[in-house]
Order: sequence, then C-alpha cells, then structure tokens
Amino acid sequence: MSIDRIESGPRMSKAVIHGDTVYLSGQVADRTKGGSVADQTAEILEIVDALLARAGTDKTKLLSASIWLTDIGSFADMNAVWDGWVAPGCAPARATVEAKLAAPPFRVEIAVIAAR
Repeated sequence: MSIDRIESGPRMSKAVIHGDTVYLSGQVADRTKGGSVADQTAEILEIVDALLARAGTDKTKLLSASIWLTDIGSFADMNAVWDGWVAPGCAPARATVEAKLAAPPFRVEIAVIAAR
C-alpha cells in the first residue's frame, strides 16, 4: 500500500495518506496569529478543509481530532467556532488539552484524522 504526502518538508508533511486514511499534522493560524482563539480556530478549520479536499476527503469523514489550547479558559470560544464547522451527525472522537505551543502568537493547534 502506497503512502502519499502533501506539502512534505524535511521535518513534517501537512498531510499523509495511507490507504483510505488521511492524517493531518497539527495546523496553526498564520494569517491570524496573535489574534483571538475564535479567529485562529476559524482560520485553522479553513486550512483543514483545504487539506482534506486535496487528500480527496472532507470533514464529514473525520475520525478523530486533537486540539491544543494555550489557555483552557478559551475552550468555549474555540467550541463556538468548532460547533458551527463540524458537519451535523459527523462529530469525530476528540480530545482537547491545554499546552504550550511552538510560539506565543499561536493559541490553538488542531490535528485531524479522516477516512477517504
């Protein structure tokens, strides 16, 4: 079974496709970095949509999601955007934790796994 990579670099790939499973690396918001958790979440979910489309799938086929927040107090702000994005009846298994991210302007990071 082949392995395909999308936007592969020396350290990581934005997405890896193996069989009928698509793995997205953790995505952060470049355009809205330093902005609100809601703005960053919205941007990240746009990125996720685009990567899933390039991999031949979409958010209706999400299997799992991992979400990191720099402040768990922003959980409701992130969820407000997430709840409006996730396809009805297609919510993935999900975990959300508080963690330090790679750089202070990033307040949210999201990684997903989807079927094709």
